[in-house]
Amino acid sequence: MTPPVLITMGDPAGIGPELCLRALREPAVQAICRPLVVGSAALARRVASAAGLPPPETVIPIADWLAGSASPVTGAWLDTGLPLGARTIEPGRVQAAAGHEAFRSIRAAVDPVIRGRAVALVTAPINKAALHLADIPYPGHTEMLANMTGAWRHAMMLASDQMIVSLVTIHLGLADVPGRLTIEGILDTIRLTADALRRLGKSDPRLTVCGLNPHAGESGLFGTEETRLILPAIAQARQDGLTILGPLPPDTAFVPDIRAQTDAYIVMYHDQGLIP
Repeated sequence: MTPPVLITMGDPAGIGPELCLRALREPAVQAICRPLVVGSAALARRVASAAGLPPPETVIPIADWLAGSASPVTGAWLDTGLPLGARTIEPGRVQAAAGHEAFRSIRAAVDPVIRGRAVALVTAPINKAALHLADIPYPGHTEMLANMTGAWRHAMMLASDQMIVSLVTIHLGLADVPGRLTIEGILDTIRLTADALRRLGKSDPRLTVCGLNPHAGESGLFGTEETRLILPAIAQARQDGLTILGPLPPDTAFVPDIRAQTDAYIVMYHDQGLIP
């Protein structure tokens, strides 16, 4: 039997529920895991009808699954019910009720993964503005999951077969980034990334650290964050025995020659890492 993986429904006014419905019936997904979607089955049926998709074939109240009285051998929708306020959710519109439902799905899914009922958590897209309207005090999944799991040390990492990138700052206005960078924060992201790479089988991870400013500051001509913050963090990480290149300007850090020398990148802000 393939391992169970929990999938949160995402924002019910967006693409998340449709993606989940398709994932439940996707042979490539079924081949590697047992997908269990966490969210309102009533909302899923509504989306299925609107999108011309089959409704969930197997629906189990999440309380029954948690109690062990139901254990699907294939994919299933773990129903979290439908609160009164969620019944008026409109597709394609940013609204507080949708933010509440997205958060409810995530909150219901985290603890079972921590307790080993599933091997991983996959999150469908959420809308940060809807979370804000719902007074959910998190700017995104990373901060939310860190709080729910008690992970006081955390970083956002994006990983694929082609590239791995870790972010020092995450959901933050660009003008606020320089003031949030610290030697300790940069160093912690470097160390977390190195630890993650070792768990992925890289015994001697090679890291490339990006600068913040044009030309990585050009020795202080275009900003001092590299000399004041990034270089000291790199120096301490090298004392740990880590192999590090940088700080490099992002316009050259991601060229093929550097990528061939890099197992993971450390970037200073959100789009610096997500664009490549």
